Amino acid sequence: MIIFEDTNSFSQSHQGCVTTIGKFDGVHLGHQLILDQLKQKAEQSNLPSLVILIEPHPEEFFAGPDGECPARLTSLTEKVELLESFGIDFVFQLNFDQAMSKISAENYVQEILVGGLGITTIIVGHDFRFGHKRQGDYAFLQRAGKKFRFEVIETAAFERNGQRISSSFIREQLASSDFGLVEQLLGRPYSIKGEVIRGQQLGSELGFPTCNINPHRLRIPLHGVFACQVRLGDCFRQAAVNIGYRPTITEDGEALLEAHILDFDEDLYGKNIEVIFCHKLREEIKFDKLDALKQQINVDVQKVREMFDSAS
Repeated sequence: MIIFEDTNSFSQSHQGCVTTIGKFDGVHLGHQLILDQLKQKAEQSNLPSLVILIEPHPEEFFAGPDGECPARLTSLTEKVELLESFGIDFVFQLNFDQAMSKISAENYVQEILVGGLGITTIIVGHDFRFGHKRQGDYAFLQRAGKKFRFEVIETAAFERNGQRISSSFIREQLASSDFGLVEQLLGRPYSIKGEVIRGQQLGSELGFPTCNINPHRLRIPLHGVFACQVRLGDCFRQAAVNIGYRPTITEDGEALLEAHILDFDEDLYGKNIEVIFCHKLREEIKFDKLDALKQQINVDVQKVREMFDSAS
């Protein structure tokens, strides 16, 4: 799969494409149905499949670093990996910035979709909105398609027990720690991937060394302490994981994921790991003393052992 941010590099090499557009947060089963539509249409047209991936999310852009916006299910890197796993040919990373927020629906179509990407088909939802102040809609695209000779196809809807699968619905299920349902909606267990970075080494001082990951999200979808599995290559290890803002340690407001892998002492700095969430143990707590935090971590680790032992 090829990723690009400049339409010139695409238009000079290809005569057209079949595309869809969106944030694709979570790349859940609803998204996967759209990707199947996209690939089938691309094969029929003998053209490459292309996903226009909006980054950052417009809600994040308008919120700013300290504003309120929906929590991210997946980072940009995770989304790209998932899209590649589903056999997409190209991803155009559409940078949502001040200029993009001001572009008219007409120029959006002419400059990006037609002039920049040379689309022959676009697959979008009936509720899709685009352009300055969301002026463009599905009907606008249909009219533009007749003018510029591209086909507009409505995405298939994916429902489970009458509930439309959406990123918002999945966020709600994560907030209630229903990881079994989330796995069904994603088609895979919910996880966060990242590179292990150096922290304050406090975990080691307390007797519980951790692998630290920056979640790379303006807002995180999970908070608290969890029983998890950590994937190290082809190996899975049990772990007690804290994800949140470490109220006992710092007040800088920056989120961090800390995984204490049970019975493990190898150096993982600089390596990528995947943390798979299985069960919530408790909320984050601010302790007055580090000794109290150490005692609670010991309890958490024991609960993780018992949970996995009972499940085996």
